[in-house]
Amino acid sequence: MIEQVTDDNLEQELKSNERVVVKFYADWCGVCKAFNPQFERMVADSPSNIKFLEINAPDNPKARLSAGVYSLPFFASYENGELKDKISSADKSKVQDLIDNLLPEKELN
Repeated sequence: MIEQVTDDNLEQELKSNERVVVKFYADWCGVCKAFNPQFERMVADSPSNIKFLEINAPDNPKARLSAGVYSLPFFASYENGELKDKISSADKSKVQDLIDNLLPEKELN
């Protein structure tokens, strides 16, 4: 499940969850919309100990700046509230690598 967040509650979600992946998108971003079904399948296939969030980048400048978002779609991974990795891509394998890098080796399939 992907939870929608804003500048108001993103920091709390990052602190409350050990492993988090955040998808930054925009309503006008065609690539974001096209990639969304693939991302939803990736989320469904991921371990339950990763929290998935999405945030509208143009509407949430604080989150966008803190993650260093430079183009969309943009994905950032966090571990224990700290930014671990980030990419701007709609390449399924690159996004999957970002997710997999949050997992200890023994949890990888």
